[in-house]
Amino acid sequence: MSRKSRTTIGIDIGTSKITVIVAEVHRDGVDVVGIGEQPSHGIKKGLIINMESTVDSIKHALEEAETMTGIDINATVVGISGNHIEGVKSNGVIPVNNKEIKKADIVRAMDAAKAIVIPTAREVIHIIPQEFIVDDQNGIKEPLGMSGVRLEAHVYIITGTVASIQNIIRCTNKTGVKVQDIILQQLASAEAVLLEDEKELGCALIDIGGGTTDIAVFHKGTIRHCAVLPIGGDHITSDIAIGIRTPISEAEEIKRHFGCADLSKVNCEREVEFYNIGDQEKRSVSPNLLCQIVEARVEEIFKIIKRELADSGFIDYLSSGAVLTGGSALLKGLDIIAKKNLGMPVRIGLPCGINGINDVKDPSYATGVGLILFSCRDKINRSRARGQKKNFLPFGQKMREWFTEAF
Repeated sequence: MSRKSRTTIGIDIGTSKITVIVAEVHRDGVDVVGIGEQPSHGIKKGLIINMESTVDSIKHALEEAETMTGIDINATVVGISGNHIEGVKSNGVIPVNNKEIKKADIVRAMDAAKAIVIPTAREVIHIIPQEFIVDDQNGIKEPLGMSGVRLEAHVYIITGTVASIQNIIRCTNKTGVKVQDIILQQLASAEAVLLEDEKELGCALIDIGGGTTDIAVFHKGTIRHCAVLPIGGDHITSDIAIGIRTPISEAEEIKRHFGCADLSKVNCEREVEFYNIGDQEKRSVSPNLLCQIVEARVEEIFKIIKRELADSGFIDYLSSGAVLTGGSALLKGLDIIAKKNLGMPVRIGLPCGINGINDVKDPSYATGVGLILFSCRDKINRSRARGQKKNFLPFGQKMREWFTEAF
């Protein structure tokens, strides 16, 4: 590896699979040099329910990535999701000394904004600035150097439960790998698949995984709302298994190879063969019937998503529409059903901004690639700040203490 490049590792701990992305970061960009991928065991709806099984899954994914790259992995950034994630708006106001806004004033305004009561069972993951107001002028993204006597900071604070955060850190540390950073999966996926214009004009990132659907609403360049819905691709698989009476593993294969959410995209030339539960002989199902099963669940998922977008208060500000990503975004016809139910433009989001292995340019790798890109950008921002507090604050004091402990 060149002396002017460094290795960054991201681990996406999902309900269906655990993915390790290894990338070399250098002056010209980011090159993905290795991938490790293993089925998830011990995780349900984004939450760890069996520590030992989760540790084994992470360890095997790490070993696969190390074998592929020849790099000894000892530190990583990790994504976090689950329906324990919550976001809340806050603001802080301070007087400006000398009538010119300096970095210290911005830090004080951010500190004032984050001084809210957070339950002891929760911990801050990110504090994201949304806008600043100088005197009566609002919509300011960077107030440094401006004149004024009053500075107000509006921020979006993302929290998670202490137990869920600790479990992720403990599981990763037990593999012998140190957790450097915890990043919200929606922010990571957005870093990989959203365009800056989409964030500015307004869009909804919809990351449909196996057990959960992660939602992030962007407007005027920053996140305005986030949510995690306990529904995803596994529900489609379950419906197929119940509908045609086949094992879950068989239903998953049928979904991946023959699943379709829109009847107009169905290939009616041949029926789909499968093994029945408790039977060694194959049966068959018509593609139309299979599509009806899938379409019913997909429509329900997007009705729930639309309700969440409406509750956010930003559904009328999504000029760029919605971007679908995650493993379930590979389902044929998904974007058509999404467009019909959401009533807005929809596209499938593929990871961009990276080079190297082309396999990662796939919706299922959006979070893993995004963890690398988000981490790289964060390190660059920290370096430029030259010791100042960064705008994206990934950890509270308790979390920093956890990272220094030996688990």
